[in-house]
Amino acid sequence: MSAAVASLPAARWTAAGRLARRAARAPRSAGRVLAGTATVFLLSSVLTFGLGAVSDANPAAAVLGETATPADIARLDHEFGLDRSLAAQYGSWLTHALGGDLGRSWFTTVPVSDSIAAALPVDLSIAGLALVFAVLLGSAAGIAAALSNGGRTDRAVTAVCTLLGTLPAFVIAIGLITLVSVQLGLLPSGGYVPFGQDPGQWLQFALLPALALSLDAAAGIARQLRTSLVGALRENYATGAVMRGLSRRRVLFGHVLRNAAGPAVTVLGMSVPMLIGGAVVTERIFNLPGIAQLSLRAAEQHDVPVIQGTLLVTVAVVLAANLAVDAGLFALNPAARRPAARTEVRP
Repeated sequence: MSAAVASLPAARWTAAGRLARRAARAPRSAGRVLAGTATVFLLSSVLTFGLGAVSDANPAAAVLGETATPADIARLDHEFGLDRSLAAQYGSWLTHALGGDLGRSWFTTVPVSDSIAAALPVDLSIAGLALVFAVLLGSAAGIAAALSNGGRTDRAVTAVCTLLGTLPAFVIAIGLITLVSVQLGLLPSGGYVPFGQDPGQWLQFALLPALALSLDAAAGIARQLRTSLVGALRENYATGAVMRGLSRRRVLFGHVLRNAAGPAVTVLGMSVPMLIGGAVVTERIFNLPGIAQLSLRAAEQHDVPVIQGTLLVTVAVVLAANLAVDAGLFALNPAARRPAARTEVRP
């Protein structure tokens, strides 16, 4: 150790060491997140394939009908690859799936990836709009409640969020259709138009299902953000900023909000699986040709390749959303984003 470094004050050396350790931990944390995501995806693929493997459905007999002979069934089983061992079937399925080939439907022979490519944009567009609504409504309600801590606005927001948290998405969807579509006649009650075909009509059809899916997530964001903001406004740095003459709103939006947003971002990430799960009922109510309806039709026909493909893609979407949340939390943490060069100890 050089004499210059050795002569540094102990406090400065300790602070710089903490920053250096934080910066060094950041890449390792990202690596752990990616490794964990890959592990979850692999385990999910095993479970997804296993659900189809343990099914007692005989696809060859179902496709060929009651007049099929044992020889015909054996021939079709060979074409489907069902006469191989489960390990060989899983390895082939996962290898092709990672390359974008999810197999073909047993009944329509249409590639599963093509069916999902036609249905998935419906869910992604509705879920994306629902997330926008959740962020806007939840953030506005949470901030308003925090600024009115203990006041009427705070109590009103808390009561509304509690009510919304108890209502399933399909109940909200039916209520919105009754009020907005039937009584007021403002928006269509069902149907879908792709965004690329007509953005205006897409928005008209997407507003109600997106709003129905977003309210529960918005309530969770509002509750969590309100709690985090109230606690952060009592921290020493916030109190000191107010004592220096800064308005409470400036302290909130300029200093406190970023530090308190982490838990709300986590709630937002946890809402993605709920949005996808709620789409099963919401798609049926609003007559949306999404991936949930595709999987339901496949389940009724015991079309295992389609079921496996939709489950695997759904898992991939949820994991991608979790990675985005982790990236957002990392971006909200200033200490974790400091480059190592800024943490070097200089005499």
